[in-house]
Amino acid sequence: MQIDIHNLSFAYGHRSVLNNLSLSLAPGDYLVVKGKNGSGKSTLVKCILGINPVKTGMIFFDHEDINNFSKWPLFGYVSQKFEEFNYEYPVTVNELLSVYSLKNTNQSYRLKLLDQLGILDIINENINNLSGGQLQRVFIARAMLNNPEVLILDEPTASIDKLNTEYFYRTVNQLNGQGITVILITHTDSLAHMNYSHVLSLNLDMTYQFQVRDKCDLEEVEKI
Repeated sequence: MQIDIHNLSFAYGHRSVLNNLSLSLAPGDYLVVKGKNGSGKSTLVKCILGINPVKTGMIFFDHEDINNFSKWPLFGYVSQKFEEFNYEYPVTVNELLSVYSLKNTNQSYRLKLLDQLGILDIINENINNLSGGQLQRVFIARAMLNNPEVLILDEPTASIDKLNTEYFYRTVNQLNGQGITVILITHTDSLAHMNYSHVLSLNLDMTYQFQVRDKCDLEEVEKI
């Protein structure tokens, strides 16, 4: 999916968070968004997902204005803390994914997806018994259930250990390699293990740097 952002500005009341931000992503790009807390990273995600309303002419998906856009199943989203999920109820990984699947998503596809993410062996586990790394991959699977064209990840490694972090980035690289556009939000300056194509740096003074990765550099990373 082509994503174009033109002079995006957003404020909470009188407090401006984003000011005249512009960028373009082609289908299959991998964008890393980095910056300190309060620089607008999560606000940008919420604008792209239509959670924060924006003015007409600021965000386009395949040249269609976001205010006319209706194909939201084309987006997969993994939040940082999964605030919307109630952990009090005993539910297995398979039951969780069944609830979030569209009618045309069958069990065999769910099994294939879990296997691809390396968590097929926990399909019947209660989610309350999972480690942070396992739970993160379950929610990636949930985001991938409906074959999205864009996968958005908001600080996805904030609560998992180093080993699972490296495994996670390998998984995201593989998904991007299949043609899925990735937008990954991070608070760290380290971009190790990421096969990103673009970097957007957000600053607290609402200045931005949008960089395209050198193809030779990307080829070297892919060899590692």
